[in-house]
Amino acid sequence: MTPPCSPNPSTDFTEVNVTAKVSKPLNEVDTLSADRHTASGHAQEVIKSLDVECLEMTDNIANDESGLSFTPLVVIELASNTEEDAVKWLTKRISDKKEDGGADLKITALPRAKEDLSNEKRKLYLVGASKERLLLGAEEVGLVKECNDGPMRTFTCSNRNSFKGFEDNKDDFLSMAECQYIIKHELDSLRAKSETMIPGYPQISLYPGKSIHAIRHYFGETISIYFGFLEYFTFALLPMAFIGVPYYLFAWEDYDKYVLFATINLLWSTVILEFWKRHCATLAYKWGTLVRKKEFEEPRPGFHGVLGKNPVTGRDEPVYSSTKRHLRIYLVSVPFVIFSLYISLCVMMVYFVMEEWVLEYNNSHQSFWSSLLLFVPSIIYAIVIEIMNRIYRLVAEVLTGWENHRLESSYQNHLILKVLVFNFLNCFASLFYIAFVLQNMHLLRQSLATLLITSQIINQIVEAFLPYWLQKRYKRRMHSKMSQVIKYKELPWVEDVELETSMSTYFGTFDDYLELFLQFGYVSLFSCVFPLAALFAVLNNLTELYTDAFKMCRVFKRPFSEPAANIGVWQVKGIAQGPNRAESLLAFTGLEPATFRLLVQIPSLRATTPPDIHQTES
Repeated sequence: MTPPCSPNPSTDFTEVNVTAKVSKPLNEVDTLSADRHTASGHAQEVIKSLDVECLEMTDNIANDESGLSFTPLVVIELASNTEEDAVKWLTKRISDKKEDGGADLKITALPRAKEDLSNEKRKLYLVGASKERLLLGAEEVGLVKECNDGPMRTFTCSNRNSFKGFEDNKDDFLSMAECQYIIKHELDSLRAKSETMIPGYPQISLYPGKSIHAIRHYFGETISIYFGFLEYFTFALLPMAFIGVPYYLFAWEDYDKYVLFATINLLWSTVILEFWKRHCATLAYKWGTLVRKKEFEEPRPGFHGVLGKNPVTGRDEPVYSSTKRHLRIYLVSVPFVIFSLYISLCVMMVYFVMEEWVLEYNNSHQSFWSSLLLFVPSIIYAIVIEIMNRIYRLVAEVLTGWENHRLESSYQNHLILKVLVFNFLNCFASLFYIAFVLQNMHLLRQSLATLLITSQIINQIVEAFLPYWLQKRYKRRMHSKMSQVIKYKELPWVEDVELETSMSTYFGTFDDYLELFLQFGYVSLFSCVFPLAALFAVLNNLTELYTDAFKMCRVFKRPFSEPAANIGVWQVKGIAQGPNRAESLLAFTGLEPATFRLLVQIPSLRATTPPDIHQTES
């Protein structure tokens, strides 16, 4: 894109692509030149005369026999081999109204004389805008203008008459440079809406994106904040991913650099949570949920009891004794959680027995297959962990519902507490045991990599391939019901309602946040021994964005909107990992050889000699 006038008439329309930057306006270029070379009044006169000449040229273009109805401000040149369908599509998007996804600008092909055949293949288009459209654009880009009373303020169309130099019957309020800047801003802001490809170029796919505000408009604050956190967390992982790659390649056995990486990891994990709280508060403020509070939360639908009267609201609602609820919690739920943790620890010890057996077998049978066998116990253990987590989740839901909590918030807090305690111990206990007790860096690295990658593969299968299979089954049902619709000639909206009833029910963001919580634990607690953990997390989250969007739009029924100002208790649990991150830093400091020798010299801290599998690496 170029401005429509230039000091050199022979280079008015230089060849650029459609995404090129707009050249500097004439008056700006000459002003810089004049300030650099001379301070005389003669330079200012030259600039003024050239500026007037430029404006007169554009006015002449608009008023000559070519029939243009607007003043051209920018020239777009497309490649000479651009398909006509693509040209029509682009020009239509530029001229469409804003509410239709266009830029609401004026565009036309450059008129040429019939005898001018030298540039007949060049595709040049003049772009302009009405005065009202330029004023709206000035407000959108935030131009600052001088007011009648002296101060500089951001321009607004509603107060246009309060700005100095504005007159309805004149067009000189905005400078040429400002008009061209507004045009370029509008062209750069064009985005694909419903298009999936560029006309004439089927091999070029368009992926129409949805902003976080569009997600909030359709799904509500709870879902939009989840996608906002997923996007934020993915970008926050990039620095650790970039740092982790060279650490993995060049500092694999340097224990001092492990400690340095753990320190950086500790600071990073603390800082990103604080920045997220600020970013989340900004979104909640824009959506009006930051200060929105429920004075009296209604009882959840699953709450049951004898019908009574609420002493605060005076409404009739079920009443249930808190003593009975506490007895159920402390006599049934708590023992079950403790028993489940004991089972998890027993499974962990079986895993270490398998590791020891496999290591002994590899030492006695040195071969390629025996070396591959070293990864089998970790893979089996990772699969067992995922199975145990899902079984425990189902039982925890039943127990929490049986406790009969009155409020939905109380129900969610007790469920999250049960699930997090078990998942944290089930996923991280073996890693802490290796780090603190066995002090085997090689085994810790191998276990972390296997647990992280295996869990991500399983989650992708459950969240991507399984929804895809459900969606294919949904399509088959749709085709079968379409034949019935045609046969009985039912109304289309009735068909849509019936088809959507076959879709699965979305039970909230609990599982999605739980997955991110565990991923955050792997990266923040143990990535210093496996620096590629952040990189694998980024790759997983990139696919997670699309799979979650797919299942929300194509697999599950749309959930009811719930107002939310943050990610709730998950943010508190993420901050609560801070002491664990500090303990991990101390643990890896203790694994450093000099520190370990110091601990061994102290009788009260001397550890017994472990078996071969437990030997510390030199």
